Amino acid sequence: MVSVDRPAPVDLRLVSRAHRRLDPLHSHVYFAPETDEHLVAAGLRPGRMVYFAGRAAPMGAVGPGAVTATFYNFAPSIVARHIPRAWTLASPEQVLAARAAAARASLTRLLGGQEVAADPEVPELAELLREATTALTPEGRPLYAGHADLPWPEEPVLQLWHAVSLLREHRGDGHVASLLRHGLSGVEALITHTLSGRGFTQQAAQATRGWSDEEWAAAVDRLTARGLVADGALTDAGQQLRAAVEQETDELSAAPFVHLGTDRTERVAELAGLLSSRLVANGAFPVGVLAAG
Repeated sequence: MVSVDRPAPVDLRLVSRAHRRLDPLHSHVYFAPETDEHLVAAGLRPGRMVYFAGRAAPMGAVGPGAVTATFYNFAPSIVARHIPRAWTLASPEQVLAARAAAARASLTRLLGGQEVAADPEVPELAELLREATTALTPEGRPLYAGHADLPWPEEPVLQLWHAVSLLREHRGDGHVASLLRHGLSGVEALITHTLSGRGFTQQAAQATRGWSDEEWAAAVDRLTARGLVADGALTDAGQQLRAAVEQETDELSAAPFVHLGTDRTERVAELAGLLSSRLVANGAFPVGVLAAG
């Protein structure tokens, strides 16, 4: 039998840590004033339309069904208010150009102003992540696949933004697959994640995702009937289910870091932690939106 060299496995705890530290480098843009500024200038309406169109634009002028399916935890009614109308106001190409401009501006501001161009940590992390993304594949990953079709930017700051976006959407597509396999609908996934103490507060989750009080309460009743929620908290079974989803998500998003290996993944986590901490310290996220846990 011919032996085949295989990459050494990477501890899933390191995979999870790397993704958590990288995430703010992408997700901050949804709270940055530059995003509304640039995408509204392109023709969109501020707020949710900017979010839906900006994130969906790599897939083209898709309809509300595709956006609801890939974003997963938004109420279909709130998506349908803005998509496909957004594409009558700005083309996907215009939205993509505006989104890149917004990402450049927000990252530059939050990472230290114009001095970020001389920061060696940005191109180093961008280069590591570009290498990591060569291990990603598009099968069953529609939102990632749309982003992967976009050309690589030339500027280090935008290379970093693009690489983190690829990793985040690839992981997100895998997360959706795991949620489906564990029988959680979009609103049920949102509720259980909120009750885990990670991510949004309940108020922010319900408001930003567009679920009515009645829809939220009905989903809580379904989760209660399954033994996953009781008295406004996750039961042991609910905690175990969420843990299983997160572990499977880590497994499905490990490939880029297996490709890099442990040492380079540790360096990714270190650099991402430094840059993300700088973002947070400079006010990237509003108070009262994310849970303390």
